[in-house]
Amino acid sequence: MASKFLSKILVELYSRLPSLSHRSGASVDPLKFDDTPWAPMVKPLSESKLALVTTAGVHLASDKPFNMDDTAGDPTFRVVPSNADMGDITITHSYYNHADADKDINIVFPIERIKEFVTEGRIGSLAENFYGFMGHIEEKYVDSLVNDHAVKVLEMMQADGVEVALLTPG
Repeated sequence: MASKFLSKILVELYSRLPSLSHRSGASVDPLKFDDTPWAPMVKPLSESKLALVTTAGVHLASDKPFNMDDTAGDPTFRVVPSNADMGDITITHSYYNHADADKDINIVFPIERIKEFVTEGRIGSLAENFYGFMGHIEEKYVDSLVNDHAVKVLEMMQADGVEVALLTPG
């Protein structure tokens, strides 16, 4: 209980005073990742099948919520059908302030925007399913996240013919 309270306080402090996160080492300069494995596009996005993957704690409201009782996080994932309505989607994640995303899920999970891009011809098609993870994962779950759950999602996306994954943070 105390760690949940502390997490909520830190989220509010870092949201209101971002410079604190830099001093605490909580943020990383994305420009320092020279070894990021980028894959070149082999065909235009307008001809590609896209899947949406988020670490914002997004899932269907009818699904089991992410485990917020374990302070080390929850390495599992949830499947969100790409044809889901915004009103059927919720967020279970207490390690960031998602009050605005609760009002408009597109802030962290742009499901309506990418559907519009398909209609406009900017994206070829959408995968049958999208995927939600919880972004707060501590060391004891990293192996399970990387070697089990992420691999399962990769296999599911490959089976669906996904060519592009749009990753969004929470």
